Amino acid sequence: MDVDASTGRLVLAATPIGNVDDASVRLRELLATADVVAAEDTRRLRALVGRLGIEVRGRVVSYHEHNEAERAADLLDVVAGGGTVVVVTDAGMPAVSDPGFRVVTAAVQAGLPVTAAPGPSAVLTALALSGLPTDRFCFEGFAPRKPGERARALAALADERRTMVFFEAPHRVGALLTAMAEAFGEDRPAAVCRELTKTYEEVRRGTLADLVQWASGEVRGEIVVVVGGATRPARGGDLTALVAQVRARVDAGERLKDAARAVAAAAGVPTRALYDASLPSATPPRS
Repeated sequence: MDVDASTGRLVLAATPIGNVDDASVRLRELLATADVVAAEDTRRLRALVGRLGIEVRGRVVSYHEHNEAERAADLLDVVAGGGTVVVVTDAGMPAVSDPGFRVVTAAVQAGLPVTAAPGPSAVLTALALSGLPTDRFCFEGFAPRKPGERARALAALADERRTMVFFEAPHRVGALLTAMAEAFGEDRPAAVCRELTKTYEEVRRGTLADLVQWASGEVRGEIVVVVGGATRPARGGDLTALVAQVRARVDAGERLKDAARAVAAAAGVPTRALYDASLPSATPPRS
């Protein structure tokens, strides 16, 4: 019997971010009936379906950041032949800081059907629980690991007015919060969401300075950091006056870094931007 290619589809399916009971009925049906299930980690997939009490009858293949470009063509061959391919990651929605983007792009370019089985999202869950504005937000994923690159990336976001959402590993969250305090100001409101939907779920809210102090201890689990947007972006004239204050304190014997931090905290402007503008080699800000 001929296969009807029009029935083929690529499905991005969201999986639980912690609590297995958040798995939807549709996710269960897709995993049980798909021709191919492409999983970021096949071991985690088998653990999930075991807890769900279902059996995957189709073929299971690995689909992760190291093979997604080459494997996309094989998955789309199945879709073009009329089959259903379900893409799942370790947690949450595929293609959101996880594998999935490349196969979706390839499917769109090939004119093949793409749909989603929506469900749990660490980004939206953390945003909702943060207590920060939710009307406008942006997702920044993982900040760069190297200190210099991270500082530059955060400095570029210092005047971002939207609430910002970041992912971070627990052993790096202290360094990230410290860099954020320098770039955004120690008084910027933020929240650290840990182990969302799990038994030991925790949401810490406060200023970045408060959270830096909290993160000085041992931090475990999956982490999402939510940071409030800028409310007072620095204007050129204001920055000129602040730079003058910093340089006056430096002339009096204070270290540039300490002077910039103190003046920035008092003025409510990003430390990194003020520090860079106060360097001897910096071009004077426009008034």
